[in-house]
Amino acid sequence: MRRVTFEQAWQRWRDQREAELRSPEGFLAITGLHWLGPRPQRFHGIPGIWSNGPEGAVVDLGDGEWLELGGTRLSGRYVFGHVDPFGVIATFDSGTVEVADRFGTPVLRPRQPDGPFLRDYTGTPTYAPDPAWRIVADFTAYETSRPISVGSVVEGRSSVIDAVGEVAFEAAGRPQRLIAFDGGDNELWLLFTDESSGVTTYAACRQLAVEQPVDGKAVLDFNRAANMPCAYTIHATCPLPPATNHIDVLVEAGEKTPPRPPAD
Repeated sequence: MRRVTFEQAWQRWRDQREAELRSPEGFLAITGLHWLGPRPQRFHGIPGIWSNGPEGAVVDLGDGEWLELGGTRLSGRYVFGHVDPFGVIATFDSGTVEVADRFGTPVLRPRQPDGPFLRDYTGTPTYAPDPAWRIVADFTAYETSRPISVGSVVEGRSSVIDAVGEVAFEAAGRPQRLIAFDGGDNELWLLFTDESSGVTTYAACRQLAVEQPVDGKAVLDFNRAANMPCAYTIHATCPLPPATNHIDVLVEAGEKTPPRPPAD
């Protein structure tokens, strides 16, 4: 069996990451962010009149208007209800619309395969892969998960995320400690800033998926540090890391700040 080198494995990750970014269903295809309220509203390019009430998110589709959800064509009045943060995706003749919860309020995020952020995307620059940035950390799990309130790129909004423990390690000879969140799929999820943030990497933060720790050890491969959606589009609602999740050295690994052209 052919051995996959460190560089080859990293390149596979990069190729997959770029494919996700260029997907016509991905977050770069989002063309708007609309918050639903009690007053029925129509939004440009999305079928129906939308509102949020005791039943949750509701759409009233007029004559000739339709949405398709899970293989079923919707018409007339449809109650999406109290959707969760992962939301649902409905399709229509010229695109899709995501109906999801953000900070306790339902939102609509339409996607178009020719949206300006996706259309003008030219790729994400990265640091060259360096095995020195693949660091083994000590993981200390909390006895029970701890809900932690974190800020958001949306002014005045915050999120509560379940922290499951902490990772401790050395970077450039300096001790570091980060709070780790539940990333699902038996992974940890790190949100962090470092001394490169706002210089060569995206200012708000980067993220890192970490495989499930084994015997109290977690492998932090900062070569796979990735940008959050808010690095690419104004239609994102990304959480921010806790203030303590700052690495006080230059983490010259992973994705750099991408070019982000203005939306039309």
